[in-house]
Amino acid sequence: MNIKINAPSKAILYVSIIILLLAGCSGKEPADKANAGSGTPPEELTVLLDWYPNAVHTFLYAAEEQGYFAEEGLKVKLQTPADTNDALKLVAAGKADLALSYQMQVAVSRSEDIPVVSVAAIVRHPLNQLFATESSGIERPSDLIGRKIGYPSIPLYEAYVRTMAEADGSDQEKLRFTDVGWDLIPAMSTGQVDAIIGGYINHEKLLLEKEGVKLRTFNPVDYGVPDYYELVLTASESGAEQKAGAIAKFIRAAAKGQAYTENNPDEALQVLLNKQNEMFPLDPEIEKASLGVLLPLMNAGSEPFGSQSLDSWNSVIEWLDRQGLLSKPIKAEEAFRSF
Repeated sequence: MNIKINAPSKAILYVSIIILLLAGCSGKEPADKANAGSGTPPEELTVLLDWYPNAVHTFLYAAEEQGYFAEEGLKVKLQTPADTNDALKLVAAGKADLALSYQMQVAVSRSEDIPVVSVAAIVRHPLNQLFATESSGIERPSDLIGRKIGYPSIPLYEAYVRTMAEADGSDQEKLRFTDVGWDLIPAMSTGQVDAIIGGYINHEKLLLEKEGVKLRTFNPVDYGVPDYYELVLTASESGAEQKAGAIAKFIRAAAKGQAYTENNPDEALQVLLNKQNEMFPLDPEIEKASLGVLLPLMNAGSEPFGSQSLDSWNSVIEWLDRQGLLSKPIKAEEAFRSF
C-alpha cells in the first residue's frame, strides 16, 4: 500500500528522524568533549617521570590512551626530567604538580627540608638489587669480601650492600667499592667488577642477560634492608593540600590504567612503544620482559592501587637513620598522604 505524505508532514517527519538519530548517537560522549560541552575546562596537571619512558610507566600511557584522565576531568602532561635527581626538586619548587620518585629519596629529602610527600606507592618492592656474575663464585653477600663491587657512588646504595653483608655474617668494613658511575652494564660485562648495586631487575639485569652474562641476584630485603616502595608518586606539601581533589582523580585514573595494563599487557605496552622517539629508543623484547617483572611488584593485592602504610614508612626511616643517611629526624606520618 502506498502512503502519500504532504509537504508539511514530510518536514515534521524529517525533523523527527533527525531528533531520533541524534538521540541514538548521544550514548557516552568522550570525557573531554563532555567537559567541553559543560563549559568546565579540564584541570591541568604536569607529571614528571623518574626516567625516560619505559615499561614501568605503561599504566600512565594506558590511562591517557584509554581516556581515563579525561574522564576524571584532567588534562595530564607527562614529562621526562633532564636529570633523574631533578624531579623531586622541581615538584617541591612548584614547577610540576606530581613526580615519580623513590621512597628512600623522599625520606632523605625531607630530612634536608625539601617539602615533598609521597601520595601513592607505585612499585611496592625493591627493583634495585645486588647482581653478581656466576663466574665470580659469589653465592651470597658474605662472599663479597675481597671482591670488587661496582656502584654509582651513591651512599644509599653502599648502605644496602653493607647491611646485606653484615646480615649475612661478614665484616662490612672489609668491603671494596669501585665507583663506575652509571656504566653498570659495561663494568659488569667486561669483568671490571665482580658485582654491582644500582642495577634494576627489570632493566639492567635483563640487558646483561641478553648479552649472555649469567647472574646471581640478591634481594636486599632478604638480608636486613627493610622492604620498601621502590617507586612512589610525589607532590609538594602545599600541592598535596591545594590540589588534593585533582591528585585523587589522577590516582583513580592511574589505577584504571594499571588495571587495563594487567588485563591487556601487550596492548598497553604497545601504546608505550608507540610513544617512543629517537631520543628514547626502546627494545620491545626487553620492555615486554620488564613489564612481566613489574606487574606483580605493582600489585597492591586487597589494598587499593597506590596505598601506603605507616609501618612501611617507619621501617624505612628507622633504617635510614641507623645508616646515618638522614640529616635530621623526620616523622613517618608526615612523609606521605593517603588519597
